[in-house]
Amino acid sequence: MWSKIKQQIPNSVTLLNAWAGAAAIISLFSGQWEVLPYCLLLSLIADFGDGLLARLLKAQSPLGKELDSLADLISFGFFPAAMLYQLFMQALGLPEGLQWGQRESYLLLLPFLLLLFSALRLAKFNTDSRQSESFIGLNTPATTLFVFGYFWSVQQQLYGLEQYLLWPPLLYGLLALLCYLLIAEIPLLSFKFKSLAWRPNRWRFLLILGLLPLLIFLPLGLALPAGIVLYLLLSVGAIVVGDLRLGE
Repeated sequence: MWSKIKQQIPNSVTLLNAWAGAAAIISLFSGQWEVLPYCLLLSLIADFGDGLLARLLKAQSPLGKELDSLADLISFGFFPAAMLYQLFMQALGLPEGLQWGQRESYLLLLPFLLLLFSALRLAKFNTDSRQSESFIGLNTPATTLFVFGYFWSVQQQLYGLEQYLLWPPLLYGLLALLCYLLIAEIPLLSFKFKSLAWRPNRWRFLLILGLLPLLIFLPLGLALPAGIVLYLLLSVGAIVVGDLRLGE
């Protein structure tokens, strides 16, 4: 009896991730943006916690792996695409959203390319044995954190940046870059610590040390994109010096 219950504990946490992602999407489209940070935080905690619980309880299963990807597609695929949709609405001056028959509003379908590439990214991750110690391409939670920070900066009108962040060519370029990074054959750092020794983990420690001042001194909307950029730059640094390679 306990073994069956134990098996479902991580799956229940995974479903919490999906629920929080769905709540974020509903809140986004209903204009209740103040709850979005809490929904995203809950999704991130659940996404980390389900795997941790599965390892602690020795309850890993093929079902749990597939369920995790489906939950991630909601929280870290559909949700960031929906945020980009909102940004495109503002940038293109289409407050009514997608209107079938109105040709220029078809551009509002473009942000959902991020959903498609996220699905492809998750499917590749599930079938790629090279990603046990590092990531290949930008993972979906990191992509979501970047998009959320960008979206939050616009909605909070941080330092008057919204007039620049809503420049349509910039949004098109950002969308293309994120879609590429999701499936790019580029090794990126993971947060998996096998020990606390400095040498094998120095890039991870540098990332943590770099993230702390960003989170302390910058508004959330700027700290999150800056943190993802720092993550990418440190990964490139690790590649250049030979500490990070495909399949390692």
